[in-house]
Amino acid sequence: MSVGSSRSEVPVLEVRHLGRSLPLGQDRIEILTDINFLIPPGEFVTLMGPSGSGKSTLLGCITGLDTPSSGQVFLNGTDVSSMRESRLAGIRNRTVGMVFQAFNLIPTLTARENVEVPLYAGAWKGSPSARSEELLGLVGLSHRLEHRPSQLSGGEQQRVAIARALATQPPLLVADEPTGNLAAAQGAEVLDLLWRLKETLGTTFVIATHDPSVAQYATRTLQLADGRLVSDAPGPRAPGP
Repeated sequence: MSVGSSRSEVPVLEVRHLGRSLPLGQDRIEILTDINFLIPPGEFVTLMGPSGSGKSTLLGCITGLDTPSSGQVFLNGTDVSSMRESRLAGIRNRTVGMVFQAFNLIPTLTARENVEVPLYAGAWKGSPSARSEELLGLVGLSHRLEHRPSQLSGGEQQRVAIARALATQPPLLVADEPTGNLAAAQGAEVLDLLWRLKETLGTTFVIATHDPSVAQYATRTLQLADGRLVSDAPGPRAPGP
């Protein structure tokens, strides 16, 4: 899948009239309202907005961890918005990698074993161990294969989490504040890595953040405010005409 693919291709992600609300007494509180966008292959998209704007809820709906109250979410052309969990889990494993602010590594497993976990869940056809070594090498951690999370720095833990998210070769990687728990220098290293992975693998990235420095890596920026998409604009690294 090439970087800079044309918009005539099937979008990696498409969101149509998405809404999310929750009951509040006799009323409902609207968290997301009529969100619409599509993302073709190979983009690096930042989802910006202040705390409470709906970024994490939108990511939850995109990845199938939350269910929209209305509208549709398409992953690689497949409508997953009302899909049963038993089927959705398989599609999510193949289509979406996820990275979180808190790393979410399994503390009793080594870096190699943490990366292997989704490969067993998704019945990877090759060697999980070889795939894990390949990815940890790609993120610069060949020397940390047998280290557990407590033996790694925050930046190294996030690199393991990124390798794990890429394990099944998903076309889309979604990250929620991936530099939020890192020092500025470590955060910059992680962002440089994500950009290199986009360029090398052609993976599409959607990164939720309130940090303007993250947005400097974007080919495109979506801006949320009060649960609404208020801007969809080219980012600083958007390709030229």
